[in-house]
Amino acid sequence: MADKNAPQKPKKQLKNAAILMGIGLQMGITIYLFVLLGKWLDTNYNHGEKLYIIIMTLLGVAISLYAVVKQVNRIKY
Repeated sequence: MADKNAPQKPKKQLKNAAILMGIGLQMGITIYLFVLLGKWLDTNYNHGEKLYIIIMTLLGVAISLYAVVKQVNRIKY
């Protein structure tokens, strides 16, 4: 039988590292797209004020954090 405390195989470690590195990129892109959406909404519907950009930025951060938590929970140690 395999020992549960044995070190992980290198392939599994590399896979987990790749997933974790991609999370930062995913968060950045998600937040950036929501900021762009907020700017567009402010320009077209709020006459240059910054209400929508604040709301969309917070929504982007919340969605990206939710996605990160879901991905981290899927990683097998």
